Amino acid sequence: MTAGTASHPPPPVRVLLAEDQVLVRDSFKVLIDATPGMTTVGEAGTGVEAVLMARQLRPDVVLMDVRMPDMDGIEATRQICADPACSGVRVLIVTTFDLDEYVYASLRAGASGFLLKSATATELLAAIQVVASGEALLAPTVTRRLITEFLQGPPLAPVVRDLGAVTPREREVLTLIGRGMSNSEIAEYLHLTVGTVKTHIGRLLAKLHARDRAQLVIAAYEGGLIAIPDGRR
Repeated sequence: MTAGTASHPPPPVRVLLAEDQVLVRDSFKVLIDATPGMTTVGEAGTGVEAVLMARQLRPDVVLMDVRMPDMDGIEATRQICADPACSGVRVLIVTTFDLDEYVYASLRAGASGFLLKSATATELLAAIQVVASGEALLAPTVTRRLITEFLQGPPLAPVVRDLGAVTPREREVLTLIGRGMSNSEIAEYLHLTVGTVKTHIGRLLAKLHARDRAQLVIAAYEGGLIAIPDGRR
């Protein structure tokens, strides 16, 4: 630091709470507002309010419940993530329902993470920071759990993803992302540097119009890159 200059702390992570239960919403607000580097900027009690407030306030992160009046959290997430005006808004689904279809539908709708309300305060705050930084809340172990539960569950309506613009090497990287590998694991498996893997991931995000790594996991399924044990794809 040169003389006469002063460092400035980064702006706080701005959080919109979308939760119909007032007690839960108030608890989240107290926790977030008491945490340095975070602040709540609004509270929505319905899915419709969540969409409107996300457009008006442009928060960094929306904490989104699944079951809400007027519009459920998954549809609200879909509308927020599809709106160009909300391109910088990330959605973190927080729910009491640990159901496979909720996880998958949330990610397909554009959510950057999925967290249960049984999570600790520390886990919730960490999740907000991860999502706000532009990453997906899908550590390799979480991704593997999602894949395992998805494969064991009933088949969902098929969605076909066109991977025509993806190169053979990018397909390899996308397949390994879908299998739950981290960047370092992919680099070791393909004998590449981590930097090269990140470059491939950046190109995949652009070509597949994916917001983050969570969306790439979904693209790997929809592109037929993940083999299902019983022969389905």
